[in-house]
Amino acid sequence: MGQDIKLTASDNFLLGAYRADPAGRAKGAVVVIQEIFGVNHHIRSVCDRLAKEGYVAIAPSIFDRTSPGFQSGYTPDEIAEARKFVANPDWEAMLRDTQAAIDAVKSVGPVGIIGFCLGGSIAFVAATRLSGLKAAIGYYGGVVVRFADEKPKVPTQLHFGEKDAGIPLTDVETVKAKRPDVEVFIYPGAQHGFHCDERPSYDKASSEIAWPRSMDFFAKHLTK
Repeated sequence: MGQDIKLTASDNFLLGAYRADPAGRAKGAVVVIQEIFGVNHHIRSVCDRLAKEGYVAIAPSIFDRTSPGFQSGYTPDEIAEARKFVANPDWEAMLRDTQAAIDAVKSVGPVGIIGFCLGGSIAFVAATRLSGLKAAIGYYGGVVVRFADEKPKVPTQLHFGEKDAGIPLTDVETVKAKRPDVEVFIYPGAQHGFHCDERPSYDKASSEIAWPRSMDFFAKHLTK
């Protein structure tokens, strides 16, 4: 359904992206921000799924500045390798690349953003700092708490797993306390990565609640 394309960031850096278009007239567009595993099979499938929901979906390869075309699976060794990319993340560069994706699809109609893991944090920061968005959704963004003093400029929804080993519930409660303007959902028994059906931590029950909740959120806020 989708295709590989190129985007140009504000500093003229050329990065890759995956874009999926709906069969009929688009309702709007959604920028999809990857986990630490690159624009891999899972992220592409999320884009394809959004296209079936009627949105143009675009996933920028935000690791292209350090490792062009990087994609990874979910074995322990692959996870260890992927973690290296976020040991010292360049937030400004990732946000420039995210803005490039927003700009590439804004002619379609209202634009939302959804991100997972690292991308969940980026989606939140994008909501506070970037332009051209109408709504933002973040799944298990581990450092959202670090940016929780920043106020999103658009309606924002966050999803966390109760049993996420990397995101203490105390962090989630801090986010809720600092950001009463943000919808925050906690999924009982769910671990990190609960939405990805290619990971051992996939939680079908939680995912089947979170995804329709996300689509309802976009349907409400991505209106022309």
